Amino acid sequence: MKQILNRLFNQQYLSKDEAKLILGNISEGAYNDFEISAFLTVFKMRNITVDELTGFRDCLRERCVSIDLSDFDTIDLCGTGGDGKDTFNISTLASFIVAGAGYKVAKHGNYGVSSLCGSSTMMEYLGYNFTNDADQLRSQIDKSNICFLHAPLFHPAMKKVAPIRKNLGVRTFFNMLGPMVNPSSPKKQLVGVFSYQLLRYYKYIYEQENTSYRIVHSLDGYDEISLTDKAKIISPTKEYLLHPTDLLTKPLEEKQLSGGKTVKDAALIFTNILNGHGTEAQKAAVLANAAMAIQCFNPDQSYADSYEEAKVSLDGGAANQSLKKLLSL
Repeated sequence: MKQILNRLFNQQYLSKDEAKLILGNISEGAYNDFEISAFLTVFKMRNITVDELTGFRDCLRERCVSIDLSDFDTIDLCGTGGDGKDTFNISTLASFIVAGAGYKVAKHGNYGVSSLCGSSTMMEYLGYNFTNDADQLRSQIDKSNICFLHAPLFHPAMKKVAPIRKNLGVRTFFNMLGPMVNPSSPKKQLVGVFSYQLLRYYKYIYEQENTSYRIVHSLDGYDEISLTDKAKIISPTKEYLLHPTDLLTKPLEEKQLSGGKTVKDAALIFTNILNGHGTEAQKAAVLANAAMAIQCFNPDQSYADSYEEAKVSLDGGAANQSLKKLLSL
């Protein structure tokens, strides 16, 4: 590891194969915690490359506990996290709205590392029992249109790194990997990224995949469509900007998307929105992302029609029923 670190400190880069090998060695306990911390920190000091990101991704994909959900036409709605915005759980809420609209969702998530309440934190608080039992997960997605894939149960290679990431408390390149390593390999994905540069990386990587995707980034730094500023949208066929005023009379303010100070606060916001008691700002942000996910299923459908589908799911209570059904199973 010393030689690797010296190379990286001298602004040299890893090849895809080197990145894959090193992450594999980390997962097997070849390096101590201090060496791993230093390695993670390098990528806070300089930009990661596409080859490095792809190599890390390939390592995690090869070592993951995969699950076959190919009988279902699934989508994952997953952000990289690490945007430092401390919003409520927009992508998780959007996942239940998409499920309520009749689409199948294989949601990949984890505990918050650089945020208060990650998607796993929320689901655990609400009473969901994590599992990697394939039959149980297939039953869940069949009956409630959604299942939840808790990353640590599917990525044993992350076990060595998880406590180090938690202690560091800042985003690392693992944030960038989350959306790309869903163990069920869904053919549809809504991906949110925290930077414009990462948006371009994801575009390049996803162009090589057989996936119906939307990659989104709000230009003021959110890893989702925040409606606080314009959002850059990349699909397999085009790139464009979604303006807040396409949906609202004026952009939202950051404080309107706050996730609260505690997990209990975040859970109250979450359940209020699904129960139809969220603020108009909260609902608009969630629906904007859910509609974008629905477009992955219906690329020829207008965004306005997709937004209406999402709105019916939320306002009619189907999204909330999807959550209740999942928890009951």
